[in-house]
Amino acid sequence: MRIGLFATCLGDTLFPDAVKATAILLTRLGHDVVFPPGQTCCGQMHINTGYQREPVPLVRNFAAGFGDASIEAVVMPSGSCAGSVRHQHRIVADRYGDAALRAGVDAVAAKTYELSELLVDVLGVTRVGAYFPHRVTYHPTCHSLRMLRVGDKPLRLLREVEGVDLVELPGADSCCGFGGTFALKNAETSTAMLHDKTASIAATGAEVCTAGDSSCLMHIGGGLSRIRSGTRTLHLARILAATRTTPDVLTEASV
Repeated sequence: MRIGLFATCLGDTLFPDAVKATAILLTRLGHDVVFPPGQTCCGQMHINTGYQREPVPLVRNFAAGFGDASIEAVVMPSGSCAGSVRHQHRIVADRYGDAALRAGVDAVAAKTYELSELLVDVLGVTRVGAYFPHRVTYHPTCHSLRMLRVGDKPLRLLREVEGVDLVELPGADSCCGFGGTFALKNAETSTAMLHDKTASIAATGAEVCTAGDSSCLMHIGGGLSRIRSGTRTLHLARILAATRTTPDVLTEASV
């Protein structure tokens, strides 16, 4: 399958290893991964803060860049960005776009997936040849859980990783408190939510907390470091891309 890879803003600027791991994993599984060079922000941050007209050029650029008929699926290591493309882009197109934009948005949204969705629902795999001999707990991010409804797909993938000790996270479906600008505008509430989440993670004794969104992992990672829990954060893609012949990713940077 020819798969278009969307890096996301955080992937491009702060956490490129999750993007690279996605490409490595899908290539190892025998797929042709392409990276449209003109890609930019998907516009989610604008839409979430009420600026729905401003991201029209970004939505148009996304639809054009990934609308190539040769691209059979679009993948991104981010539940929140996948949710924006699948749900918010149509809102922007309906309100401020035109017929061509609406058609382009619909065509791309229909083939856009978060990584675990693509692997399980489209490619039909749960065992991806990964090896990760560490104690791991999984945090389901809000957009992946509630907007995309990925369910247990990430857990099904993790259970098939050789060597992993997967432990259940208490109160897993509670928000970590990030929520983009929510963490800035409601800092005290966000901090309290983060405290609850990091306490639950620390209680598992896990070496690693994983998730499908670098944004939440960035927030959680900061909280874990402040309480000196010793637990690292690592994107799901990096665990799934790890094998017996690759260096242990825990010796590298988090997320």
